[in-house]
Amino acid sequence: MTKDVIHSPDAPAAIGPYSQAVRVGHTVYLSGQIGLDPKSMTMVDGVEAQAHQVFRNLRAVALAAGGSLDDMVKLSILMVDLADFAKVNEIMAGYFSKPYPARATYQVVALPRGGLIEVEGIVVLPGAAAASPQTGARETFDQTKGQ
Repeated sequence: MTKDVIHSPDAPAAIGPYSQAVRVGHTVYLSGQIGLDPKSMTMVDGVEAQAHQVFRNLRAVALAAGGSLDDMVKLSILMVDLADFAKVNEIMAGYFSKPYPARATYQVVALPRGGLIEVEGIVVLPGAAAASPQTGARETFDQTKGQ
């Protein structure tokens, strides 16, 4: 298995021992993004500003991987206060188009750097559907039977 590290200068640099994203085949696993401005590496103020920054950061990493937010298939949203759920939904709808990615949302006690929201996701890059489908272990096994 080959793992390719993805990095975008338009998203915050990792603040720990992790990569912004890792691509394996046509799948890209995006690390959680908080509301850090990538140029100043400081948090933006308020949940709305942080949500916008989070989705801009995720978009930058997805683009660096060769995809877009429209290629996102799964999101996990962590929020310090679920009272902001409706605001975050409204903001998210401005960054994604239907069909929306699958999603889970959790309330957490705290996030890095005092963040109010963090979002991680999985992107499946364009061209994945065009790849030869694996037809299953039985066919692979049968192909090697005569060896």
